[in-house]
Amino acid sequence: MGNTQEIYKPATVLVVDDTPENLMLMAELLKDAYRVKVANSGEKALRLLQGDSLPDLILLDIMMPDLSGHQVAEKLKSDPRTADIPIIFLTAMAAMEDEVRGLQMGAVDYITKPINPPIVLARVETQLKIKAAADFLRDQKEYLEQEVQRRTAEVMAIQDVTIQAMTSLAETRDNETGNHIRRTQHYVKLLAEILREHPRFRHFLNDETIRLLFKSAPMHDIGKIGIPDYILLKPGRLTPEEFEIMKTHTTLGRDAIQHAEDQLGISVGFLRLAKEIAYSHQEKWDGSGYPEGLAADDIPISARLMAVADVYDALISRRVYKAGMTHEQALEIIRQGRGAHFDPDICDAFLGNHEQFQAIAARYADSDQDMARQVAALAFIAQEP
Repeated sequence: MGNTQEIYKPATVLVVDDTPENLMLMAELLKDAYRVKVANSGEKALRLLQGDSLPDLILLDIMMPDLSGHQVAEKLKSDPRTADIPIIFLTAMAAMEDEVRGLQMGAVDYITKPINPPIVLARVETQLKIKAAADFLRDQKEYLEQEVQRRTAEVMAIQDVTIQAMTSLAETRDNETGNHIRRTQHYVKLLAEILREHPRFRHFLNDETIRLLFKSAPMHDIGKIGIPDYILLKPGRLTPEEFEIMKTHTTLGRDAIQHAEDQLGISVGFLRLAKEIAYSHQEKWDGSGYPEGLAADDIPISARLMAVADVYDALISRRVYKAGMTHEQALEIIRQGRGAHFDPDICDAFLGNHEQFQAIAARYADSDQDMARQVAALAFIAQEP
């Protein structure tokens, strides 16, 4: 019942005039169709408009002491809270230049005294209908903007859940920790932010791409779910035959993501970078990597960023079968790989800001529980025939 009253509540008209007779005349004329408020000065009108309930339309006299109608109108139009209230000047100033000035100040109409009651009522009704339509469109626009924001948030949440689910699946089989995933995720983001204005990369590294790189980086080793345990969890060096099998994790990862896309029946933009990273992060700048032996700029930028992040973290990370290198030792190996393993400019960005990468490594360092999980995984594989 309350909603019905709100919908059919009559419009409110504020009449501002310093002459009591004019206020009485307009109040009598408008009272049957509208709620009428009156103010006998510009100052009082402005005080009324500071309240929570704003009128739907203002009939404003021009020639008033203290604040003129023009001054009141300027104040109303300069305040976002009252700027959209339509103003009709109601005045004895009948010269054409007066009317032009009033309309230029933002008034929606200009009525000269003495008034013609039917004309006044018709013009008030017309402007209120226009305002109602404008309010409706503005409300619809706000609703649509909120709906777009809501649905965008849903889509992003679905992206996050999808990546998290696939990454968690890989973590259950890999002997690396979840912190490795978090560290490389932040390394890639930091590298991208450092390089976003670089002439070679600024066409690619915008805000949206960096956001998607951060989301996609955890899926770089998703293909390891297809590698047999005796190879994936082997503590020692792999044989040449075992290494060939291990190398297939890049293709397996790319194909797993592509299969998920195919099941949807559409191309999913946010998975494009995930496929690039999973498939090409083992490629090397000099063409000696795998799976395709790509070289230089033929390697996707996303994969080149991941290569530096992945190698650095592998070097400094301790495993049950190896101690982690010091930060300085890892820097030297990365430096030696410049122009061979790594894109020179990406390598330089890493080396020039290495303290920030060291800080990320410290923030997400592996715990004793992480190491215990690795021990358990290796013990499990050792028991297999």
